[in-house]
Amino acid sequence: MSTFLGMPALPIYGTGNLHAAESFPKAAHRELGNAQLRANLGHATHTIRDKRLQVVSELPDWEQLRDAGSAIKESVMARLPELLEQFEANFTARGGVIHWARDADEANQVVAGLIRDTGETDVVKVKSMATQEIGLNEYLEEQGIAAYETDLAELIVQLDHDKPSHILVPAIHKNRSQVRDIFLREMEGVDPELTDEPARLAAAARAHLRRKFLTAKVAVSGANFALADSGTLAVVESEGNGRMCLTLPETLITVMGVEKLLPTWQDLEVFMQLLPRSSTGERMNPYTSLWTGVTEGDGPRNVHLVLLDNGRSAALADEMGRSALHCIRCSACMNVCPVYERTGGHAYGSTYPGPIGAILSPLMTGIQAEENSSLPYASSLCGACYDACPVKINIPDILVHLRSVDVDSKRGTKKIPTQMDVGMKAASWALSSGKRLGLLEKGLPLGRLAAGPGKKITKLPGIAAGWTQSRDIPAPPSQSFRDWWAKEKDGRK
Repeated sequence: MSTFLGMPALPIYGTGNLHAAESFPKAAHRELGNAQLRANLGHATHTIRDKRLQVVSELPDWEQLRDAGSAIKESVMARLPELLEQFEANFTARGGVIHWARDADEANQVVAGLIRDTGETDVVKVKSMATQEIGLNEYLEEQGIAAYETDLAELIVQLDHDKPSHILVPAIHKNRSQVRDIFLREMEGVDPELTDEPARLAAAARAHLRRKFLTAKVAVSGANFALADSGTLAVVESEGNGRMCLTLPETLITVMGVEKLLPTWQDLEVFMQLLPRSSTGERMNPYTSLWTGVTEGDGPRNVHLVLLDNGRSAALADEMGRSALHCIRCSACMNVCPVYERTGGHAYGSTYPGPIGAILSPLMTGIQAEENSSLPYASSLCGACYDACPVKINIPDILVHLRSVDVDSKRGTKKIPTQMDVGMKAASWALSSGKRLGLLEKGLPLGRLAAGPGKKITKLPGIAAGWTQSRDIPAPPSQSFRDWWAKEKDGRK
């Protein structure tokens, strides 16, 4: 006799802001036309990258820390069900309430219901990738609930009715003059003489947010880490706004992906060294907030946690791709990526841009979801992301794996040969025999004829058109190496 454990027979893929509405090549082509965007991104990523290199070089055991972080995360993925149960037991024992959500819709409904139970219509928010992923702000607005971002960069994006374009610095695509214009246009009571000096901009944002902090009775947060052995949650930040959200309101609702678990407090030591250096180029986080359930006379009285799957189980089921769930959202891979630096985050369509987004989004949604099949090709495979990743996620290998999955998915159940199949078969036939290859080389003059007087082939048919969309092919040589060698050999006799 067998017992049904309630596990789905097929992967349950993620929903929400994980889907690209248009292919990456199309979106990237549009974003490349924005010169201001490229200038903003180039300046910001180079600055963060240089700071990171400096503080990383100070640690003689940096590579050992990366190994430790990778090993801890690999252990978490192998023991995830067990650790989730342990965390739930410890969290609830300390007065917290756990809610499980399989997808974005369930998570949004849980959070909205908890807010409605308080009778409030305004909430303050700590910066949270998970709530962006599920589209919580938009959902709450439909329910008549206003959510106010308190992280400065998130506030800028929200006031401009825009979307984040970077994991760590959501407003990285805007410069300070643009920020000033946004404040003047959207922020109530702002000084009309406001300049673009960073200190003046920060003061304006502080005055705007202070009213929200002092009146809000409900806060929504994300979490960087969760400790299974104590039921503790952790948020790291640079401004202190998050701590105001975590301590002042009466009700605190956290939304967290199930992969954020760490087994013990001791494991947190490793990531508190890896994360700040990899993200902001700092030796430690300016603000690290940890809370364990409800504490009498201190902090929120009602503490809730929504544990979110939303495609993470599907990613975990992919043996090659599951290490993408090791990501600690540091953004180091984005700051070294030549593709991201030129296109920005909006070209990726998903909440998760850059190299990690190019693997995480299609893993969580399935490669065939809308335009996500184009994301694994948004890379030159230079390997800089792998070198920078603090937990050693081999992003290039996973990109190649997902490209293979994409090609296989397009064959269909009937296994009808695609243009790529036919091309590879023809190449195999030609390259397996010297005589055949020599016969094909006789056609080189035809290639020179196709190149024309410009000596460049600028357009090819079929799937080869994808190559010539972004590069030209030089005209082939007048003779093959084999022909040249034969003539040289004969000439020396």
